[in-house]
Amino acid sequence: MSGQRQRVELGEFLKVRRGRVAPEDVGLPGGGRRRTPGLRREELAQLAGVGVTWYTWLEQGRPINVSGQVLDAVACTLRLTPVEREHLYRLAEATPLRLPRTTDGASEAVFEEIVDALDPLPAVITNTRFDIVRANRAYNDLFHDWHQLPCIHKNLLWCIVTEPAARAQLLNYDTEVPYLVGRLRSAYGEHVGDPDWETDLDRLRAICPEFAQLWGRHEVADCTPRLRRILNPVAGELHFTITELAVSAHPDLILYVETPADEDTRARLPLTRRERVEQSA
Repeated sequence: MSGQRQRVELGEFLKVRRGRVAPEDVGLPGGGRRRTPGLRREELAQLAGVGVTWYTWLEQGRPINVSGQVLDAVACTLRLTPVEREHLYRLAEATPLRLPRTTDGASEAVFEEIVDALDPLPAVITNTRFDIVRANRAYNDLFHDWHQLPCIHKNLLWCIVTEPAARAQLLNYDTEVPYLVGRLRSAYGEHVGDPDWETDLDRLRAICPEFAQLWGRHEVADCTPRLRRILNPVAGELHFTITELAVSAHPDLILYVETPADEDTRARLPLTRRERVEQSA
């Protein structure tokens, strides 16, 4: 991991968050002409009880020592949420990084067997970058019609933001995509400078301006149960509760399970199966 790249990421995150705190939000007089929105560096430093020069160097990505106590003061002044605070600490290397995952073929086979056993519930395993590791048949059948383009890059987020049919079929696209980008940004804190991650992000920003704009917000998100609304060409509108399950032995893998959120969805879910569609054709 590139230390310099991580420090740059930390500085960008702080600048974006500083720009979102209005002076009046923290008891300072509002109004007046400001070149940029939000707090000035010297204002934030004063409120957090740190030196202006030190804080300026922090935003500039200079290699300086950062203590947890100082980060706490900065996080409090910026009104960071718990997940944003964790992201800040990770970028500043103030929390221990997770060890790389070590697995054997047998344990992965068991994990994949669990996913297959969840059928007829759609289920998929991804890593924290949303690369699809394993999906059961119910999941592949449900999203089969999304793949109007050759699915070379098997990645959950890529499929949603680049497939032409995704915006039409994912009815809560405008809330789902920012959430996924926020989850990706949270995971990125542990992979700043990783060539695979950096190349992947550069490619996605280049081909998808929408992703580039969302990525530039530096918003982070934690695991949250949520509703996904899908318009299936055969089954009609379906509502699923998305559950994310992490496995301690596989810290970089996540199991997503889509459970029908109502009886209508449960009754019409079989209509999404490919063998049924092909038989009726």
